[in-house]
Amino acid sequence: MIEFLIVFFLQTLRIAVPYLLASLGATYSERSGVINLALEGLILFGAFGAVIGQYETGSAVVGVLCALSLGIIVAALHGYITITLKANQIVSGIAINILAIGMTKFFLKAIFGSASNSERIEGIDVPVVLLDPIFLFALVAFPLSHLIIYKTPFGLRLRATGDNAEAADSLGVNVNVIRFLGVLISGALAALAGAFLAFQQHSFTADMSAGRGYIALAAMIIGKWTPFGAAGASLLFAATEAVQLNLQSGAIPTQLVQALPYIVTLLALVGFIGKSTPPRDLGRPFEK
Repeated sequence: MIEFLIVFFLQTLRIAVPYLLASLGATYSERSGVINLALEGLILFGAFGAVIGQYETGSAVVGVLCALSLGIIVAALHGYITITLKANQIVSGIAINILAIGMTKFFLKAIFGSASNSERIEGIDVPVVLLDPIFLFALVAFPLSHLIIYKTPFGLRLRATGDNAEAADSLGVNVNVIRFLGVLISGALAALAGAFLAFQQHSFTADMSAGRGYIALAAMIIGKWTPFGAAGASLLFAATEAVQLNLQSGAIPTQLVQALPYIVTLLALVGFIGKSTPPRDLGRPFEK
């Protein structure tokens, strides 16, 4: 029993990392006032960049740098569309998700000759997830982000642009710059989530994000737009997915087992969404 609990605990932590990083990224973006529905696409681009970087050079570090670069570039596109052009933030996020699915399949076919999966990569070779540097970064990122958002001048400006952009602007805060920074941080963290996913699976497969971006967004909402709240909700969803994996060989119908994480997500949203208050100016383009 103890051995099973240890295995289950480690499995939950491994599953949680993409949710943790992506939900933390969403917290930065939405605290600044920009809805980031593009998390799904950012995870995909990050995973693809990590695989290409390591496949071409043999270095996991280069893979991570490629993932971060792609994530920041795509996040900058989302920022330009929503902050500079003031387009609908939800439509922009969905469009980027669709773009990610199409582009990764196209380049997957061009580079590896298959639109479904890449060649195998080494990933980051550690015996347990507790030693994985991306996991260790995720552990540090949450308390650090709490300090940044609530205890620093940047965090104050970030929250101000999301809660009352006009008041922030009247005090000399450059609303668009702060919002861009929030979106770029979101892109980097979501891409790092994708890199972890690709390294764990030792390859890139089409649509491998599998809804993780949307679940991470739900975790952030349930966590009331706070780093620690998002972390707690991410662990809940990861534990549910771990239960799903352990139930697949049982007598419960496979379809019901596979739907379990999404059922829990919906139930959690129904239970918490009414109790969560988003930043007041979330989703509203700023007009100076």
